[in-house]
Amino acid sequence: MSDTHPAELFQPLGQDDPATVGGYRLSAVLGSGGMGKVYLSYTLGGRPVALKVIRPEFSEDAEFRRRFQQEVRAAQRVQGLYTAPVIDFDTDGAQPWLATAYVPGPSLAHAVSAHGRLPLRSVLLLTIGVAEALQVIHGADIVHRDLKPANVLLASDGPRVIDFGIARAADATSLTSSGVSVGTPAFMAPEQASTGTVTAATDVFALGQIMAFAAIGAPAYGDGNSHAILYRIVHEDPDLSALPAELKPLVARCLSRDPAGRPSLSEIIETCHAISPAPLRQGEDWLPKAVAGSITERLRLPEPARTPPPQPAAA
Repeated sequence: MSDTHPAELFQPLGQDDPATVGGYRLSAVLGSGGMGKVYLSYTLGGRPVALKVIRPEFSEDAEFRRRFQQEVRAAQRVQGLYTAPVIDFDTDGAQPWLATAYVPGPSLAHAVSAHGRLPLRSVLLLTIGVAEALQVIHGADIVHRDLKPANVLLASDGPRVIDFGIARAADATSLTSSGVSVGTPAFMAPEQASTGTVTAATDVFALGQIMAFAAIGAPAYGDGNSHAILYRIVHEDPDLSALPAELKPLVARCLSRDPAGRPSLSEIIETCHAISPAPLRQGEDWLPKAVAGSITERLRLPEPARTPPPQPAAA
């Protein structure tokens, strides 16, 4: 398996992409998802930021805008070591957007797809970092709601959780019944899938899913269409047979169908330390070398777009 070449990490702007958003000149496309498109830009001081522009379909929904503003303001209160802080935003413009610190690292989803499952020590450090991020997020009265491997970035000094709380803005808007999917069925909790109930324990279930995905190299509830996966999550036990024996009890507790049966985040952190044969400490060596190499590639950023754009030379 080979990782993405750096040239593919930063796609050039297309004809449909704006040159500027909220005064930020866009330099490249970082990716796109269910709620919008993400661009690379820079602050005036030259620090890279990831700028997410919300899809027009959401922008036209008044209830979405109201909730998006609430969630972005709440997200500004989250200042954890394992989160990507919100730098700037505009919830009132033609297309709402928010900018967060750029994290030079692959997502957990990309790393596992390119390099396979992670070793036990990396999984334990990943779990501790995400659990600490969730403690800070929950401390700001936010439930992530869409915690999944694509929303966990692997930086050189530990994981970063992104997009916390933003999915809530799309819930109950007119779009949820018109074919626009928000949330990832393979990583939903049973109560979220069956009744829409979302609490802090919902994120603990998702963390159990992330642990299993990182350690197994595949989702704990298998692949297939959304309805089949959701049925298994609600009614069946996950397949943890490929998990390292040390992780099985903790992951099984996190994936309890009863939210009350799941451990607290503090318990998860303590258990990870107890599981590890050596003291756990986040550092530059927390990831396998192949994954760490893809972080280096993401540090080779395109140059900032010039402000103003260069003018053609006079004839």
